[in-house]
Amino acid sequence: MTDTRSLPSGQSVVQNLPWRWGVQGKIFLIGGLGFMFDAWDVSLNGALIPLVMQEWSLDRPTAALLGTANLIGMALGAFVWGTIADRVGRKTAFTWTLLVFSIFTVAGALAPNFALFAAFRFLAGFGLGGCIPVDYALVGEFTPTRQRGRVLTAMDGWWPVGAALAFFVSALIQASTDNWRLILAVMVLPAFLVFWVRRSVPESPLYLIRQGRHGEARRVIDDLVRRTGAPAQQYDLPPAARAPRLSAGSWGEQLVKVWAFGWRTTLAAWSLFFTVLLVYYLALTWMPSILTDAGMGGVAALFSSAGMAAVGLLGVGASALLVERTGRKWLLGVTGPLSALVLVMVALNLGNPQVAVVWLLVFGFIVQMAIPVLYAYVSELYPTELRGSGFGWASTFSRVGAGVGPLVFALVWPVFGLAPTFLAAGVLVLLAVAWMAFNAPETTGKILD
Repeated sequence: MTDTRSLPSGQSVVQNLPWRWGVQGKIFLIGGLGFMFDAWDVSLNGALIPLVMQEWSLDRPTAALLGTANLIGMALGAFVWGTIADRVGRKTAFTWTLLVFSIFTVAGALAPNFALFAAFRFLAGFGLGGCIPVDYALVGEFTPTRQRGRVLTAMDGWWPVGAALAFFVSALIQASTDNWRLILAVMVLPAFLVFWVRRSVPESPLYLIRQGRHGEARRVIDDLVRRTGAPAQQYDLPPAARAPRLSAGSWGEQLVKVWAFGWRTTLAAWSLFFTVLLVYYLALTWMPSILTDAGMGGVAALFSSAGMAAVGLLGVGASALLVERTGRKWLLGVTGPLSALVLVMVALNLGNPQVAVVWLLVFGFIVQMAIPVLYAYVSELYPTELRGSGFGWASTFSRVGAGVGPLVFALVWPVFGLAPTFLAAGVLVLLAVAWMAFNAPETTGKILD
């Protein structure tokens, strides 16, 4: 009789498999495509606002409600889908988020007035809001420990791809027509295709183990071992526990558990998400309008914003190379505040738009060093039963800030000036980083439980 105490756990088997592009890499690619649409949709607000202002004769604060509705929808979707991922399964949430997004994006393209358009953007955001917490939980749980930091950091490489596509496609369409409905429609077909492909992804073995579904877990683990070419071995699975079910109170229960797990850790996660992403979303939402006000043509402003997003690919690459060497906290602690400082330099140089665009490219590089580390770091802070909801609630808090922030920004910017407003956002980032430094653990090399 085998002594199970001497056997490796099923979790450790999964996290010590060799990395194969045809196995874990396939899940990384499919998950990343959903993340790309998240970036595409958020960035699209910056391109759509000037066009809907013109079509429906809106002032700037009213038009800003478009981005607010979309991001508040994402905030709601993040914790709803994150909880579904922890209670019902990663695969269920992973598959259906994009379908909900696609349906309401089509509805938005057909909206007859601004109120309905904002409502449909809210509902599309609700569907898409689950992509980040669910995708990171699923991809992280399939990825071997040795590669997890780089893989989760590289996941954010899909963000600048999506953001750049949003601005490039918008610029190309706007060069020939001001039909913003066509800009939305172009995004929907590939989103439907990714939804269909996601149906082939298996459920997370770590989730199945935690839920006590050992037969399914063994089938997934054995298939991973076989497909990666790892030597077959016996392993142990923990005794089955009573699996929590989804109910009307599940979201509140998960929130309580997230804070009970460690309030200092959770406060660090929430404050980092709120502040770092607030700085980035302010740039995504308002940069085309800021550059236009500085004297740049509308199409040129969109192309410049696309360049800001595209150069982020280099930032993600640099982050992926450094994240295992420096650790999550050090890299995030430097790049987060620095990105806000560079955005201040953009504002100070708007009198010379060419110089401002150079600083904008520097901002795109540095902020995309910070954001992937942030996502990788927070996804590693929580245990399996809280990973989706822990990340989801942090993402929710950031989306609320990002939704309200651009609206407040539209009111504050004319009063206090652009550079002081960006500087105030940078001070918030610095405070969040300081809290992380003293109250949150380093997760580099951590084995996920």
